[in-house]
Amino acid sequence: MPAIVSAYILGITRINKFFFNVASSLIFLIVFSMLYEVVSRYVFHAPTTWGMELATLLFGPYFLLGGAYLLHMRGHVNLDLLKNKLSPQNRRLLDLFSFLIIIVFSIIMFSYSFSPAMQAWEYKETSFSAWNPPVWPVKFAIPISVLLLGLQSFAEMLTVLYREQDQQP
Repeated sequence: MPAIVSAYILGITRINKFFFNVASSLIFLIVFSMLYEVVSRYVFHAPTTWGMELATLLFGPYFLLGGAYLLHMRGHVNLDLLKNKLSPQNRRLLDLFSFLIIIVFSIIMFSYSFSPAMQAWEYKETSFSAWNPPVWPVKFAIPISVLLLGLQSFAEMLTVLYREQDQQP
């Protein structure tokens, strides 16, 4: 494998691992805000204006930003029963086709999600609730996550292309 290809694969995987770790830590904020809301509402009879909305706003980036590293870890749903019955060559072709589909999907999703995220940033869009937090950072999670997914899929495709044909993933 050429050094530049290896550097790309390692680099994008490290970036996606970083975003995966950041996204994973969001669960603590989500749990804390929901716990605080429940205690505040049912114990003190004083619901917050921000608890449930914060949890909702954080949940999108929580599951979106971890997807690319999950692809690298082979954590997405897969038809292993069918795939394991294929020859190594056909398995390799199926992997290449799958990664190509993910790349095309990522390009389409990025092209449709970047413009609304930019508009939300330009207009400093908020949620229009009683708390009224900005929502543009959350809207940027979509184009960022599909860009990272496409880049990771390309890295995985390169890994399959440069892997010896008889090797398993």
